[in-house]
Amino acid sequence: MTQKIATLSLLVADYDEAIAFYCEKLGFTLVADQALGPDKRWVLVAPAGGSGAQLLLAKADGAEQSAAIGNQAGGRVALFLETDHFARDFAAMSEKGVTFLEAPRHEAYGSVAVFEDLYGNKWDLIEPRR
Repeated sequence: MTQKIATLSLLVADYDEAIAFYCEKLGFTLVADQALGPDKRWVLVAPAGGSGAQLLLAKADGAEQSAAIGNQAGGRVALFLETDHFARDFAAMSEKGVTFLEAPRHEAYGSVAVFEDLYGNKWDLIEPRR
């Protein structure tokens, strides 16, 4: 049996602002954007050139889901964006206004810096040591 995690759901407040952030600031590709009803869409984004999981940008529905936007991992790093060139991507993301919460660190496992998405979810930008 072969399995993989193909898609992760991420709560967002607005489809279009989330698409703009992930595609314009992080350089992701818009994979799908299909209407499913009057206020619901199937929106998938993925890192350009990547072969990993995609993000389903899921518009929050109701107070409970809205309260979880930006805190889906309880304040911990929720997602890990792996790169083959940390310095290039750190500089490009910084120039586009991505908020990094720390200076780059060089650990035994690789180069890393924590950043926030537009809602405050924490991510690691990481280039693993090979």
